[in-house]
Amino acid sequence: MLCMIITLSGRPGSGKSSVGRALAKKLGYKFYSAGDVRRAYAREKGLTLAELNKQAEKDPYSDKLVDDYMKSMAGKEDDFVIDAWLGFYFFPDSIKIFLDAKPKVRGRRIHERTDYEEQSKNLRQAMKMMQEKEECSLGRYRRLYGIDNAFDPNHFNLVIDTSNNTVEQTTDMIYRFVLSRMSK
Repeated sequence: MLCMIITLSGRPGSGKSSVGRALAKKLGYKFYSAGDVRRAYAREKGLTLAELNKQAEKDPYSDKLVDDYMKSMAGKEDDFVIDAWLGFYFFPDSIKIFLDAKPKVRGRRIHERTDYEEQSKNLRQAMKMMQEKEECSLGRYRRLYGIDNAFDPNHFNLVIDTSNNTVEQTTDMIYRFVLSRMSK
């Protein structure tokens, strides 16, 4: 079997983490999340992820920390799935997947999360939080790496709208795509 790195990117609430965990399990791979690394660092500093992201606009240390973590993985491991907005950039030879969904669907998913560090009061607030996170992060990526649009479909091998899919359906779509790439 070929060595394979699969990167999952996508907008907040598109299903990256849920699908990533399910896909890794189905493939027998390890799963990593750049967002989990950032959240752990934020907790360690007594900040929310939103506060850390705002801080990173002035001081890129936390971005560099995650970036260095991803770079080190590229040299150490062969078979894994990683949920990372810049996975396509840090793992250029990976199978690059982008997940998206309609904004209201993503907002509802975020609003309904019980394990999210910043719980929204309603759908409108969830959607505002999504937009702020995207704007903050994409601005940092532009300044740090010159990436104008991390969500550009041209960066990816497969783009999936998860609006009407279950985690299992999206996972199966990606699994079939990965198998087809492995057989080439």
